[in-house]
Amino acid sequence: MQIQTLGGFRVWRDGFEIEPAAWGREKAFHLFQFFVTVRRSPSPLHKEQIIDRLWPELSLEEGDRDFKVALNAIYKVLEPERKPRAESRFIQRQELIYSLNLDQIGVDADAFEALVAQGNQLLLERPAAAIEHYRQALALYKGDYLPERRYEDWTSAERERLQLLALGTMTTLAGLLVAQNPLESIRLTQHVLTVDPVWEAAYRVQMQAYLNQGNRPLALRTYQKCVEMLQSELGVDPLPETQQLYQQLAG
Repeated sequence: MQIQTLGGFRVWRDGFEIEPAAWGREKAFHLFQFFVTVRRSPSPLHKEQIIDRLWPELSLEEGDRDFKVALNAIYKVLEPERKPRAESRFIQRQELIYSLNLDQIGVDADAFEALVAQGNQLLLERPAAAIEHYRQALALYKGDYLPERRYEDWTSAERERLQLLALGTMTTLAGLLVAQNPLESIRLTQHVLTVDPVWEAAYRVQMQAYLNQGNRPLALRTYQKCVEMLQSELGVDPLPETQQLYQQLAG
């Protein structure tokens, strides 16, 4: 099974996509997305913990009922040929503790993180290979983690963590490309600053990219925008390295 979580939730079983309407019950969809979100949890969660995180407004009896109905719906969607009481290929159960069987499941967020980590390892000694790994990683990052659940507390930490990793990777890649491909550096840093207008490292790379294009006025304007955003959003001045770059440009 392959699962897309970045930029929208999609699931493929044995090469065929499961249509959203197949899930039927909204709570089944929620429960499976929750399993995906906590797939790397240090310890699998007990059924009561899952219910409390997903549906805190329900009583114990209501939560237990809805969990059972949602779990059965998941089994029918993921494994329509599975016989009653047979073990699931995808959902592991030990008494009342549930988790995903990651040996049978691939998640795009995991592949994204692995490619970034590989790029980081190659960065110093093989920058060209690092660039390729970063590009492959960012091709997987199609948008926020589970955007359909952006208002659910149980998705916020994972969404923010992956977004920060993506923005950092874009900035690193832009820095690697600033000499050979300043236009791509500008595109990458502009994306970073659209999401987070106080990501100061992106301003520095963008300033250098404009300079490499021979556009000193835009490089200086980028610095002024950096100053304005840092002051309005955080009430701070640019870091010494940003100011130093500006002095070099202004001189």
